[in-house]
Amino acid sequence: MNKLNINQWAEEDRPREKMMLKGASALSDAELLAILIGSGNQEESAVALMQRVLQACHNDLSALSKWELRDFKQFKGLGEAKSISILAALELGRRRSDAKGLERTSIRSSADIFEIFHPLMRDLPTEEFWILLLNQANKVIDKVCISKGGIDQTAVDVRLILREALLQRATQIILIHNHPSGNIRPSKEDRNLTQAVKKSAEAMNIRLTDHVIVADGAFFSFNDEGLM
Repeated sequence: MNKLNINQWAEEDRPREKMMLKGASALSDAELLAILIGSGNQEESAVALMQRVLQACHNDLSALSKWELRDFKQFKGLGEAKSISILAALELGRRRSDAKGLERTSIRSSADIFEIFHPLMRDLPTEEFWILLLNQANKVIDKVCISKGGIDQTAVDVRLILREALLQRATQIILIHNHPSGNIRPSKEDRNLTQAVKKSAEAMNIRLTDHVIVADGAFFSFNDEGLM
């Protein structure tokens, strides 16, 4: 079967030229991804190939970002280099969202915490534990990853949390971790850790103000639920 590569298409149909003429917002997700991989395979164009890839993940870029290299191998024409290019672009998008979240320098509610960490955690296949460090005026000093773990738990050293708070002269700490399962209810271990950090922080005149569990599209706040 003969096919046209991108350079043989009508100019208005080529993704690169279309972006130049109309801007990136005029391109579909498949067209943007086609620019990243450059070419398709012997039977289909880059755009057609990426349309099939998107169909496989229900046209959900968030779901696509959770793929691993082996998931792309089922599609002819998607080798390691092209697959890495796609994953790298999706990671940049996630980091851009993460950086945008940090522009909110004042924490007023648990929703503000969720807005910062949801873009960072929503696609993670394993648990990560982070802390948000605040000053007396509820302004964000920094966010720090304390540990990365397995599918349903991650080891957390209370001393590392307090060390970061002391080094950056934080007067308030917020704990944040994700539940890849989607269940936002805290476990017994989550509750015990919260109390352990709270007790140790109080001895250093540092206040633990919340512990937020993040899932994809939802969160649980210890403070909102009266568990602090």
